[in-house]
Amino acid sequence: MTPKILIIGACGQIGTELTMKLRELHGKENVIASDINTRNLELVNSGPFEIIDAKNFNAIRDCCKNYKVKTVYLMAALLSATGEKYPMEAWDLNMNSLFHVLNLAKDKVIERIFWPSSIAVFGPTTPKINTPQHTVCEPTTVYGITKQVGERWCEYYHNKLGVDVRSIRYPGIISHKALPGGGTTDYAVDIYHKAITNGHYNCFLSKDSELPMIFMEDAIRATLELMDAPSEKLSIRSAYNLAAISFTPQDVFESIKNYIPEFEITYNPDFRQAIADSWPSSIDDSVARTDWNWSHRFDLDAMTTEMIHKLRLKYES
Repeated sequence: MTPKILIIGACGQIGTELTMKLRELHGKENVIASDINTRNLELVNSGPFEIIDAKNFNAIRDCCKNYKVKTVYLMAALLSATGEKYPMEAWDLNMNSLFHVLNLAKDKVIERIFWPSSIAVFGPTTPKINTPQHTVCEPTTVYGITKQVGERWCEYYHNKLGVDVRSIRYPGIISHKALPGGGTTDYAVDIYHKAITNGHYNCFLSKDSELPMIFMEDAIRATLELMDAPSEKLSIRSAYNLAAISFTPQDVFESIKNYIPEFEITYNPDFRQAIADSWPSSIDDSVARTDWNWSHRFDLDAMTTEMIHKLRLKYES
């Protein structure tokens, strides 16, 4: 029997594409998607789907037992900008959902966990250039605090209780399939949509705010490669640094203008600017490249080519 996989938070930005890729690889009947609602009907109708509140331990446990789930991808979270508006809700969701799956693994109900961390674990005291794997982590956002604490608990559950949990510190993720989900780096998604739909983008970050980014296809591949890596090869059980490309809003704007010369941009930084200023501008992911042979494929120009092509097809169909 093929081991079953559960994705919690499957309707989110990463969860949507991760679910589809896992179903492609393992068969749709072996990948159970779940979320708190059915807002993504394409995903809901593509295979087994359960309504699950990630804060509800009993619902997660029952689903895992009913489907004989062996691997859980916990993708549910309140992201950085949304978390600043609803701090207690972010803490409740981001932390309790993690404890639920860690405890299910401790009790041998499931065997493996993927839990996403983020560059939000870093803060203004972190080295901004080529941020190392092991460094100062003093986050200034609720989201970052939950991810930093979550990393420590993941490492604890692995070292003390033998739980096979794996994690990546995702940079900003750019995708043509999912809409922005409340993150500070989401400008790099929205700017492409606005370039296609109205020819102008009002950016909430300054033109020279350089941040680490990754194209969704690379992010999904990195996730699956980490989960496929032999356990003995993994030296990090908190969360691996992951990098691909770093760029500014002005860099993206100029890249888009190669395809849409009439595209215009204005800059009106808001509260998210302070969040961006506290994060690194580039990441050293040499440990991931050594441990499980990680390597990105998309640079900024390749990403822009793909984004413009796919979004034109979407909006013109």
